Amino acid sequence: MENRIQEWAERLLRAEETRIPTNPLTVEWPEVDIPTAYNIQLKMLEQKLARGQKVVGMKIGLTSKAMQQMLGVHEPDYGHVLDSMVVFEGEPVSLSRLIQPRVEAEVAFVLRERLCGPGVTVADVLRATAGVMPSLEIIDSRVKDWKIKIQDTIADNASSAAIVLGGALMPVDGLDLRLLGLALEKDGQVVATGAGAAVLGHPAAAVAWLANAIARYNLSLEPGMVVLSGSLTQAVAVEPGTVIHATFDRLGSVSARFVE
Repeated sequence: MENRIQEWAERLLRAEETRIPTNPLTVEWPEVDIPTAYNIQLKMLEQKLARGQKVVGMKIGLTSKAMQQMLGVHEPDYGHVLDSMVVFEGEPVSLSRLIQPRVEAEVAFVLRERLCGPGVTVADVLRATAGVMPSLEIIDSRVKDWKIKIQDTIADNASSAAIVLGGALMPVDGLDLRLLGLALEKDGQVVATGAGAAVLGHPAAAVAWLANAIARYNLSLEPGMVVLSGSLTQAVAVEPGTVIHATFDRLGSVSARFVE
């Protein structure tokens, strides 16, 4: 089992580095379960940390009922955000480092206190949050043609590739994140709208779920971490020249420009 976990971690890392996607994990290893998929993700993480990269946050995926139903699951998943994945707003995003990218708009939480499950609640998350920011997550799959099941995306760091953070940190006091509106534009045209309630009913509920889920692996959310709480809309495909702009009610906006 351990050898197979190591093999898949290396295959997914190689696919990321070469931009040549691999066959689905669930096709070649049909009996693989969710805990094993997370162990593959952690094995990949170990190798990246050994190369000098650092964990700066985490991301939550599959927070909408529609996506959960599509993959036949009843809860979200998560991945790690490394310093190498952070793109500064205004810096062009090169598609040469990606395979089949899409973009999602999310509320990013910046923590000032540690969150350690089990038993973390929405109230705990709000108390521990220094503020929230508009963000874009650039998702990508190292699996051919996005032919993924839940185990495939979990092993592949929840299909995460990069994040872009907006410039303003907004305190959560007085904000009802459930009612937070979003307009997502591609090349100046609105392609999707959403609200915070699309994320497990409340974006902070997603962060609470994450803190409790990672406790199974003796992990916790640490002060200073950035946590992307999940997409408010469907993901948008991008091409060279695409500009994505997300405007959040009361939070401000964030944008990304894609180049070859």
